[in-house]
Amino acid sequence: MAHKKGGGATTKNRDSAGKRLGIKVYGGQKAWPGKIIVRQRGTKFFPGQGALIGRDHTIFAVAQGIVKFRKRLGKNFVDIN
Repeated sequence: MAHKKGGGATTKNRDSAGKRLGIKVYGGQKAWPGKIIVRQRGTKFFPGQGALIGRDHTIFAVAQGIVKFRKRLGKNFVDIN
């Protein structure tokens, strides 16, 4: 009987699937209520006019209009006009 482990893959050779984060609707595109605009971890983007933020920091539209990204006071905001 062999007293060594077989030559299989290493034990820590695993990786999780990507979480598909990022901007889903870019500036100048249309959004409607409920449409997800940004999926993020933490608040890289903040909701502005016509947008709200979810429990997992997802920015989504609550009004219909055109998406606009703007920077104010060193923060990135998402507006829907």
